[in-house]
Amino acid sequence: MLNIENLVLTVVDPETGAETEILHGNSFALAQGEAVGLVGESGSGKSTTGMSVLQLPSPTSGSVRFEGEELVGAPRGRLRAIRRHMQVVLQDPVSALNPRRTVGRLVAEGLRWHPPTDGRAVEEVVDSTLRAVGFEPKDVVDRYPSQFSGGQCQRIAVARAMALEPSLLICDEPVASLDVSIQGQVINLLEDMRERLGLAMIFISHDLGVVRAISDRIAVMYLGQIVEIGDADTIFERPAHPYTQLLLLAIPDPDPEVIRVRPRIAGEIPSPIDPPSGCRFRTRCPIAQPICAEEAPPLRTAPNGTQAACHFAGTSVTDETMRRAS
Repeated sequence: MLNIENLVLTVVDPETGAETEILHGNSFALAQGEAVGLVGESGSGKSTTGMSVLQLPSPTSGSVRFEGEELVGAPRGRLRAIRRHMQVVLQDPVSALNPRRTVGRLVAEGLRWHPPTDGRAVEEVVDSTLRAVGFEPKDVVDRYPSQFSGGQCQRIAVARAMALEPSLLICDEPVASLDVSIQGQVINLLEDMRERLGLAMIFISHDLGVVRAISDRIAVMYLGQIVEIGDADTIFERPAHPYTQLLLLAIPDPDPEVIRVRPRIAGEIPSPIDPPSGCRFRTRCPIAQPICAEEAPPLRTAPNGTQAACHFAGTSVTDETMRRAS
């Protein structure tokens, strides 16, 4: 359904004219009904990748093909037509919903531009969509977002996206601002819709547990680049890239009796204005060698079967290694 090849996004400082590469040649594909999770620290380029798929903004170079049609460089009118089939659910549901519009108007908003194709009235589509996310339409259509909780607002945001019956849904941190119990409700809702409608999904999050619950494959991003991508179970059980390993080692153990030294990724993520030479992760990597500064590793098959951008993919990063590196 979706094929992304060598995606590059460069932004220009309006004052100095300096160019900064935000996305660094990323490629991945997405099949119908599949969910791919994008994970990484803040500033790794997850949300920018999702928005670039929608051409908001359009990539500097590379290819984004949706159901065989190239989106990069497509005319604005054609993009508007295609976006009916590509919808987004944003992180903060309260900010994402216009506080001056009722729920009925919010859910119907996209249908003003893309009327129902099956002959149904807009009101009928709104009602059926609200029921699909667990609301009784007559109880909510005339109310405003401020009258609902954060979890309810996120369900309204999901309804607004699903009213157009998209085939691709981009979820940008959709549960980050919600309580844990409400997170489960929203995740179950998204998973149910994916199964019932054959919906493909790009799920963006920094919460690895949430990503594992909903993703078939996972792409790990660092400083604008995919450093490892593969089957979700393999990524979690046998990660190949040092960065992936360190992210997973940092997950708290739910057993209060387990005591261990908590590894951490040293330092801060570098600025994309002046990225490290060679491997972008080398300045924080406990197993970095001289070659890592000299040569950028390509994304290639690792011993575990995933694709990893590391000269030493598969080398274990243990707690002892972390202590020595510290």
